[in-house]
Amino acid sequence: MLHYQIEFDDYRQHLIHVTLRFLANPTQVLALPTWIPGSYLIREFSKHIEAVKAYDEAGRILKIQKFEKNKWRLFNTDHELITVEYDVYAYDLSVRGAYVDQTRLYVNPACACLGLEGQEDKAIEVEVFLPNELKHFQLATGLVAKSLVKGRYTLKAKNYAELIDAPFELAEQTRFSFDAAGIPHEFVVSGKHAMNAARMQQDLEKICATEIAMFGSAPFQDYTFMTMATGNSYGGLEHPNSTSLITPRDDLPKANEPEEPSKEYQRFLGLCSHEYFHSWLVKFIRPDSFVNYDLNREGYTSLLWIFEGFTSYYDDLILLRSGVVNQESYIALLKAQIDRYLQNPGRAIQTVAESSFDAWVKFYRQDENSNHAGTSYYNKGCLVALCLDLGLRLRGSSLDELMRKLYDNAQQGIQVHERTIYELCQELTGDSWAEQINHLINTTEELPLDQLFPEFGLSYSLKNDKRLPLGLKLADKPEGVLVQAARRDGQAAQAGLSAHDVIIAIDGLKASSKLIEQYAKQSGSFTVHAFRRDELMQFEVNAAGSELTEVELKVEDQAKLDRWLKV
Repeated sequence: MLHYQIEFDDYRQHLIHVTLRFLANPTQVLALPTWIPGSYLIREFSKHIEAVKAYDEAGRILKIQKFEKNKWRLFNTDHELITVEYDVYAYDLSVRGAYVDQTRLYVNPACACLGLEGQEDKAIEVEVFLPNELKHFQLATGLVAKSLVKGRYTLKAKNYAELIDAPFELAEQTRFSFDAAGIPHEFVVSGKHAMNAARMQQDLEKICATEIAMFGSAPFQDYTFMTMATGNSYGGLEHPNSTSLITPRDDLPKANEPEEPSKEYQRFLGLCSHEYFHSWLVKFIRPDSFVNYDLNREGYTSLLWIFEGFTSYYDDLILLRSGVVNQESYIALLKAQIDRYLQNPGRAIQTVAESSFDAWVKFYRQDENSNHAGTSYYNKGCLVALCLDLGLRLRGSSLDELMRKLYDNAQQGIQVHERTIYELCQELTGDSWAEQINHLINTTEELPLDQLFPEFGLSYSLKNDKRLPLGLKLADKPEGVLVQAARRDGQAAQAGLSAHDVIIAIDGLKASSKLIEQYAKQSGSFTVHAFRRDELMQFEVNAAGSELTEVELKVEDQAKLDRWLKV
């Protein structure tokens, strides 16, 4: 067994002290992952490792040498009991890193626990020690855990892969427990909030039960939701039997939360639904290239349109099926997805399969050009799932049936390859789907929503009544109006204005977003003065806005719609 000891005595300096004890191989390499499963970006966690030291059983200092960015080597240590100590700087509030201060101790072992090459399959024990003044903190984790003494916890993992895919949090927490399909669940919130716990439990029970019922069983024996409430942060990361969420506190249900959830609360419920669904699709059903992660380098797949896109389709649909939101709210959520797709000019540049493959260099590295140059495998993948679901239903099957096929295959050790969706669609309907699926994922042609929706009682029409002034996304700042983004087809971009410019005057008047909107509605041209870097520039702009396409969805035949939305 490998033994980790984690201490937080220097939490005020945001430091974690880790001690690792193990029987070493003759030449033992220690390594830290460069990325965390479920988040496809090289994050270089080793940059936060400090003061690595090694000792033999007698306490003598050993040489430990760093030879790669995330790897250290010990020499001549055959079967010796070795102790390695180091500090980890932990001040990353995201769900992917580690964060410690006087209010919260949160650790993703992927960024804090060095692994031992050649010993990845050994059982692991982690002892966590709290300072006296923080011993009242409660623990939340998906790992097996116990506490015999206040302020001291023992966590167990079957192997290193399980350890690094199971974060833990110690904090003052609001929590409740419930069963879904006989499986125990726990929901934990830390940070300042005024959550209506009874309402949260009521809705979450329905969501979890609905997802388990859809698949027929769950790939976990218990489940933990860990939530950090903040002012405006948002995100989530899935793990096999837990999820780590961060949310604006205003997205949590209020004491007077209406029967139909507010848009803010719908957003948080959608996040919970999304990450919970990943327990099946990503953590259990995987791309075949992700069966064994190589956490030292990028792991490429062109299938994220399935794993994130299908999940993004079901996260809101599950809210409807569970009765947490009504049909009107669901159609509004669906409209928002379609509008986001239609207002993304990059959909004409990049296919959703290419977007999946490029996740490592594009999706997590957004800049002012991203919306022009690429599409989102979450957003377009969601709409691809919608098209497949409606198409399958027209042929007597459904995407639900396909998901259950994927789950059955995964239980037999068969994972997802490039042709899996093609093959399952043909198996479910008896027809070839090669042309339809290639159109959806390997071309930039428009999705056939206008053909599919009427078959299910929804009219689908486009309108251009929402405008960006001059094609600009703007933000008022003390120094002027910041151009956050400039659409290539907009009049401002045509005149030469760009993202990051600061507009200070229009026709000699002090600039504001409101003034720019007024000028955009006029005819003729006008003069814009703006700073680019520290240089003042002048632009002649024609007054015209860039139109943003919006979709209009109307229920025309409820009986036809029920064929899709009522399961």
